[in-house]
Amino acid sequence: MQNPNEDSEWNDALRRYNIIPEKEKEKEITEEDIVNMLEQTVESKQQGKGLDELTLDELNEIEDDLDEEDERRFEEYRRQRLAELMAIQKNARFGDVGEISKADYVTQVNNAGEGVWVVLHIYKDGIPICKLVNNHLVNLARKFPQTKFLRSVSSVCIPNYPDKNLPSIFVYFEGDLKKQWVGPFAFGGMNLKQDELEWMLAQVGAIQSDIEKPEKPEIEDAMTSAIRQSRINQDDSDDD
Repeated sequence: MQNPNEDSEWNDALRRYNIIPEKEKEKEITEEDIVNMLEQTVESKQQGKGLDELTLDELNEIEDDLDEEDERRFEEYRRQRLAELMAIQKNARFGDVGEISKADYVTQVNNAGEGVWVVLHIYKDGIPICKLVNNHLVNLARKFPQTKFLRSVSSVCIPNYPDKNLPSIFVYFEGDLKKQWVGPFAFGGMNLKQDELEWMLAQVGAIQSDIEKPEKPEIEDAMTSAIRQSRINQDDSDDD
């Protein structure tokens, strides 16, 4: 039996006389359909990842599972994704925490370049909270390679810098100081979490993060409470 959906002169004649129905039109696949289709394929292969988070190798792997009909549209999406990844790579100029001395300060900080945010940590070995902040900054530097993260030992960078001011973080943009946090109280002490430090830097504009404000009392409130408690203890001591 001849296929009624086949393109032939015979079938065209039969359709003109309503002997066989009109050939069903193929549904046009929209860009949204393609994205949904790819997302479903991704879910089975890359659990927990969105389409825009896949690497080129992962996209190529998914392409192998597509039929010929969708391959052309997928290739267009893959080229778009490649352009996005190249743009990200171009801006990812840093990615780690560089160690500097006083002699490097002007070059690395003040003359960092147009559009460059610099996060400088002044620290000292042997101080636990300095080590904690350093660990957080190493992770944030990898997460936000567009931002320049630096650190310097206090005695090397700023002679006679008081230990009570450590750790200190200075944030610069195009050579101008935009924000500073000085001393352990400014960071909330040893309870400082990485997401809290990320949020602090994001509020200044040093990193592009959509992290929500961590559930924690304001740092200023913690400092005020500590000062108030110190005064109470002092008054009790005077009464005794």
